[in-house]
Amino acid sequence: MKFTEGYWVKKEGYLVEHPRQVQEIAAAARGIVAYAPTRVVHKRGGELDSPMLTTTVEAVAPDVVRVRQEHFRGTVRRGPHFRLAKADVTPEVAIEGKVGRLRVGDLEVRIGGEDSYGIDFYGGGELLTSVGPRSTGVVTAPDGTNYIHEQLTLDVGDAVYGLGERFGPAVKNGQTVDIWNDDGGTATEHAYKNVPFYLTNAGYGVLVNHTEHVSFEVGSEVNTRVQFSVAGQALEYLFIYGPTPKEILGKYTALTGRAPQVPAWSYGLWLSTSFTTDYAEDTVNAFVDRMAESSVPLSVLHFDAYWMRASHWCDFVWDPEKFPDPAAMLRRFHDRGLRISVWINPYIAQRSHLFDEGMANGYLLRSSDGAVRQWDHWQSGMAWVDFTNPDATTWWKGELKKLLSQGVDAFKTDFGERVPTDVEWFDGSDPGQMHNYYSYLYNRAAFEAIAEVHGEAEAIVFARSATAGGQAFPVHWGGDSEPTFVSMAETLRGGLSLGMSGFGYWSHDMGGFEGTPRDDVFIRWFPFGMLTSHSRLHGAHSYRVPWNYGETAMAVARRFVALKNRLMPYIGTHARAVTDEGLPLLRHMILEYPDDRGSTHVDSQYLLGPDLLVAPVFSETGAVDVYLPSDGWTDVLSGQHVDRAGWHHQVHELTTLPLLVPDGTALPVGADPTRPDYDWLDDLTLYLFRPTEGTRTVTVTTPDGRSATFRVRRAGSSVSVATDSTDSSWRVVVIGASPTVVRVGIEDTSGRYGELCPGTALTPTGSSVEFDI
Repeated sequence: MKFTEGYWVKKEGYLVEHPRQVQEIAAAARGIVAYAPTRVVHKRGGELDSPMLTTTVEAVAPDVVRVRQEHFRGTVRRGPHFRLAKADVTPEVAIEGKVGRLRVGDLEVRIGGEDSYGIDFYGGGELLTSVGPRSTGVVTAPDGTNYIHEQLTLDVGDAVYGLGERFGPAVKNGQTVDIWNDDGGTATEHAYKNVPFYLTNAGYGVLVNHTEHVSFEVGSEVNTRVQFSVAGQALEYLFIYGPTPKEILGKYTALTGRAPQVPAWSYGLWLSTSFTTDYAEDTVNAFVDRMAESSVPLSVLHFDAYWMRASHWCDFVWDPEKFPDPAAMLRRFHDRGLRISVWINPYIAQRSHLFDEGMANGYLLRSSDGAVRQWDHWQSGMAWVDFTNPDATTWWKGELKKLLSQGVDAFKTDFGERVPTDVEWFDGSDPGQMHNYYSYLYNRAAFEAIAEVHGEAEAIVFARSATAGGQAFPVHWGGDSEPTFVSMAETLRGGLSLGMSGFGYWSHDMGGFEGTPRDDVFIRWFPFGMLTSHSRLHGAHSYRVPWNYGETAMAVARRFVALKNRLMPYIGTHARAVTDEGLPLLRHMILEYPDDRGSTHVDSQYLLGPDLLVAPVFSETGAVDVYLPSDGWTDVLSGQHVDRAGWHHQVHELTTLPLLVPDGTALPVGADPTRPDYDWLDDLTLYLFRPTEGTRTVTVTTPDGRSATFRVRRAGSSVSVATDSTDSSWRVVVIGASPTVVRVGIEDTSGRYGELCPGTALTPTGSSVEFDI
């Protein structure tokens, strides 16, 4: 929210007062507290009749502090509050006159000044950012609403990322961002997943610790500062020192939560019935049969909203006319190796048999007059499940468990954004603070229901709404996109932004959700969809089955579904970093190349894990510009080598896209193109792309915890590969080099979908293989 008209003038009717000097600094329990009047006090009595700001800085974790700015300290925040992990840390504190210093790990905060007020944040001895004069404001709006704002300086070249799943440029500089969950599609500044956290390429990140509406002016009110503000009498934020973007994400997710490992089957292709399309059991059977006949491997079958009767959402009852025996039907699909997902949301329509039950037991959200809060938007007379009521949560989860007992494996947890604020919650939560946080409670309840029935290792949802901490309940998808190239590009930007907000897994509707895509849009979107963590075909008013888009679409589907299945040793192994380090699978370039300034603004490509660079084609002509942050990359699909770093203009046929790895990459590839949940160490192939000097270690870890580590070492012209594994079968394929030892043979790609570019294949002797280049 902006409070000024230019640099000097406040908005008409707004009173904005700033702390001007420090009156006193004292020690606090885990830090320091500064008292700062909003006028310069020259003599006794000068402080009378004016606001004073109380600033508390305390240690939270190594390299993390909490800053709390308070006007009136007696204000009560009813909650909810983000769940933050606690760490046992003891900071170093020093107070000299009117200057206080707090140090925790490699982060130091200095606050105060003899004749001024300011906060400086240092990381590793270097100044990261500052709160300077006129940067902290105590605001009274014309309608009497109070706000607190803070501004942190931006240096030349500082770039800001994150703030949830946002579909504009990944670098947020120059943008105004409102943290308020909304069902706004992918084409506007609105977002389903709002996260009041940003990170910078300058070594730090900031979490504004408020679940309610937070307004960010990212270099858009003062172009050298990030401003954030909330309504009320207090503002609290956590400052996180990295210094690298990876370390910032790691420390942020250590506080707010990390996603668990998801089941291996979930990485395969998900096929949806789509939204308003007409379907019944026969339709779904025909889809599954034709996918099998077409050699397009399918892992998950999704039933969208009309698996239930119209106007009954959500009563969790299968439409008896279309699905007379759902349990038997689901058993048949399971026998074919498929998992089942069904669409749900957290709303109860008045026509649902659950409405009366929920109303009678107090399980539904109520208005301030005690009546059930209802409206006709979406479903006639619908109400919201009140997840702040433990009994309501247990009741709702019980309904989901009935579906799980029938054979359902996962839930698409749609909606959760349209939460009213003129209500009273069971636990007394503040309606404004609950609006965004509702998504956390909703997705947690669904995730827990699956874990309680099928076990934690099998729990997975497909969620649209989220806020900070929601990454603990994967997976999330990008919402309602349009069937166009520009929407495909904005969808990618949303995934990059969400990954920089702490979310490890992400998906989207291949071909776009709205309307019907042109054949070329669908075909170009398909490889992008398969080269993300999770891959789903889903639409609004038309079926997203490959044969509807021509023979080329079928060939592309066969190739890239098989390719992803074969890449599972690589994808699944690097998914460990989601849980262990808080890193996303779909990564912005700066996560792996933080010192490369050329990567800063690149949001038309991404890294899948640390080594695979994917550049989707967003054009009818096949033209695509690829940015390489270093010298020496090989296209995995064609074998073409690119020598130099920088931008490269390419034109790709409809059936392919740039998929590159840097020289020296050792890429583990599996043997089974038909499914993702096989033994990744059985008949493993290690593809070596132009081995580089030195030693590189590659570890493949299977879902059951077995692992094999391969050490690739090049010294001069000699290359060796050795493993510590005793139960894996493997071989080596060398690409871009010519070993002088006996060749086992050139890789034969004829008739095998999902193969990589041809190379020279070598079989190991025992646990190692050696050759000369």
